[in-house]
Amino acid sequence: MPRTTRPTAAAAAGLTALLLAGLATLTGCSGGGADDGSDRGFAGALPGRAPAGASPTPTPTPPPTGPYVALGDSYTAGPKIAPQVGEPGGCGRSGVNYPSLLAKALALAPGQFQDVSCSGARTGDLGAAQKTDDGANPAQLEALTPATRLVTLGIGGNDAGFMQVVTECAKDTLVDAVKDLVGGDRAAAPCREHYASGGTDELRARVDAAGGKVAEALQEIRRRSPQARVYVVGYPALLPADPAACVPVLGTTVAAADLGFLAEKEQQLNGMLRQRAEAAGAVFVDTTGPSAGHDMCAGEDARWIEPPFPARGLTPVHPNARGEEGVAAAVLKAVRG
Repeated sequence: MPRTTRPTAAAAAGLTALLLAGLATLTGCSGGGADDGSDRGFAGALPGRAPAGASPTPTPTPPPTGPYVALGDSYTAGPKIAPQVGEPGGCGRSGVNYPSLLAKALALAPGQFQDVSCSGARTGDLGAAQKTDDGANPAQLEALTPATRLVTLGIGGNDAGFMQVVTECAKDTLVDAVKDLVGGDRAAAPCREHYASGGTDELRARVDAAGGKVAEALQEIRRRSPQARVYVVGYPALLPADPAACVPVLGTTVAAADLGFLAEKEQQLNGMLRQRAEAAGAVFVDTTGPSAGHDMCAGEDARWIEPPFPARGLTPVHPNARGEEGVAAAVLKAVRG
């Protein structure tokens, strides 16, 4: 493990600048450890010959054949992942995002698949046009019809302001680093203190409020497409279970205790999505379990989420192509039952 040194204010400021750059136009966000094929990428979820001696398994319910509509924010759209497709360009949709890979695995004809996800989307953008820096994205729910048979929904992180929280944590660490340099007292978890001081958990309240909006969106999906099978897709793990694993990537520019705080808040966000999905009769697709060990602090060849200093051309704190493949595998497994 590389040796680390005390962060300078400039180093912390650099981290903050990158996080802000990713947030400015692409705000979005955002199980068990059993072997489900996720480490083998999307291909690992495709059917193959059963191992010799394997017991026969019950015939699963046939997956829907479409029409399929994908709704969601930047974690669905796949900004900066080549090739970028569709209009408006400001939505940042990738031709190899998880909806596109899912549609391909289900052998859907082009007319049977519509991806209307858009970077920066909140639940309000499902029912109203969303402005981007390159045109407006029509209300996502308008793509639904009574004929729709499959819907995936990946949203809620922006309603909870999750990416703003990540940025604020970097800012708080910068302020604390400056205090340390001038001889002041340094907090163990400045970001946690910022959001959860005085017995009030501001982020918990935001997640709960977002939950009501997600519930309303699911009701509207059911009203517009009563025959559709609906899958609510959770957010993959941004951080490892052990914050110390992030030191080689993030150094000490973000307090270890605050990394744990951020992981805790993401768990709450995914927990809310699971609860709302189940209450609405939809299926929640957990991507935290499959993405374990593939967080932003994993090696470049293993990570599904790019760190604040991403690989060239990719978006900080967002999925890369490998991440979209991993999520696609998790969704395909759920769809196939």
